[in-house]
Amino acid sequence: MIDALGRPQSLLLLGGTSEIALAVARAWSDAHPVVTVAARPGSRRDDAVAGLRAEGFEVEVHDFDAEATDTHPALIEAVASTRDIDVALVAFGVLGDEEEAWTDHAAAVRLAQVNYTGAVSVGVCLAEVLRRQGHGTIVALSSVAGERVRRSNFVYGSSKAGMDGFYLGLGEALREYGARVLVVRPGFVHTKMTKGREPAPMSVSADQVAEAVVRGVAGRAELVWVPPLLRGVMSGLRHVPRPLFRRLPL
Repeated sequence: MIDALGRPQSLLLLGGTSEIALAVARAWSDAHPVVTVAARPGSRRDDAVAGLRAEGFEVEVHDFDAEATDTHPALIEAVASTRDIDVALVAFGVLGDEEEAWTDHAAAVRLAQVNYTGAVSVGVCLAEVLRRQGHGTIVALSSVAGERVRRSNFVYGSSKAGMDGFYLGLGEALREYGARVLVVRPGFVHTKMTKGREPAPMSVSADQVAEAVVRGVAGRAELVWVPPLLRGVMSGLRHVPRPLFRRLPL
């Protein structure tokens, strides 16, 4: 269960090698949750697990592939058979090359399958477990890119828009069962995935996103922006007429 201070006893990281996911786990280090790292086997997962264990976390490990949706129900049930899932972080995603994403069929399909289909798949599986438990929170890492899709990254943005809408709706569906969904919309985050790209204004670190997640779960929030100022900025951009919007350097 999540304690009175909003801290989980168990944490499932779907996409457990994500820098943001690992930062979230460390942000709850004072609560010493059992951390389940679900990710593809390999050196990145090995390093992530070793790092968490060196910091005193009890860690369990499961194989996870976002595209292998037929394996998701068994994975989630296997995690839930050990202990309740207090917080599940949906932290996987593909950014890809912006131009390749709409000119290469395989690249476009993979991006959509990981960012949207994979996210929906695990969301439905998690919802079944949380309904049965009668408690728990799903944290879905979305993006401001899905708030209003831009020409510069419209394939990625559209996949995040779909993922974002699904989890907002899932939160409404789970309310009556005592479970919750927190959608997190960061702007540009400095991670290995964005290394070499020009940072956007109001960019943040993985630790700042993690802090927002911790506050959001403790405050029973449904939607948070990182940084919070982005909420006003994106609200304004949402209403800019399309002829003007396409001229903006976004």
